[in-house]
Amino acid sequence: MNRHYEYSSGMSTTRERALSAATEILGEQGARALTHRRVDERAGLPAGSTSNSFRTRSALLAGVVEALAAQDAAGVRASLVRTSPLELVDACCMMLETTAVEHATATAARLTLFLEARRDPALTAPLAVAAAGLRAALVGALADLGARDPEVGADLLVACLEGLILHRITRADSVQARPVLEAAVGAALR
Repeated sequence: MNRHYEYSSGMSTTRERALSAATEILGEQGARALTHRRVDERAGLPAGSTSNSFRTRSALLAGVVEALAAQDAAGVRASLVRTSPLELVDACCMMLETTAVEHATATAARLTLFLEARRDPALTAPLAVAAAGLRAALVGALADLGARDPEVGADLLVACLEGLILHRITRADSVQARPVLEAAVGAALR
């Protein structure tokens, strides 16, 4: 099992280890399995460590949202700066594979958080901020490529990517993403 909190340098903080473990629990077992005690156990922390950093379950969930958003923000904008429609399709395909395969547990955790936001409205705003980063990067990429309406095109691509990711994560869907993304990028540029 891949443990995100096991760093070779041994320099991770209690907070980072707790957030990594919480992300894994959310992605592998769902929101009902998330407790401070389970996070401590998963992260190899002394009992009570997670509750010292995150006093409530809502605070822990919000911490996971912020951690995932920070990870996303680090690479999304740069990865979508492209000079041709084909490069944008390539970048979207790479993002899909990275999100749905390499980071499947974190993506499943993110999907769990979207559902949890229905019960915990405090999560809605940070989730929206995180999602806005992808949309903004796509608006910029489409504008650079000369799209007539980059805002609508970005909405189309976000919906397409989110749908493909959801299918890959929940159904192990084998739909060939490249032709779908080629059509979506083509439509977004019209």
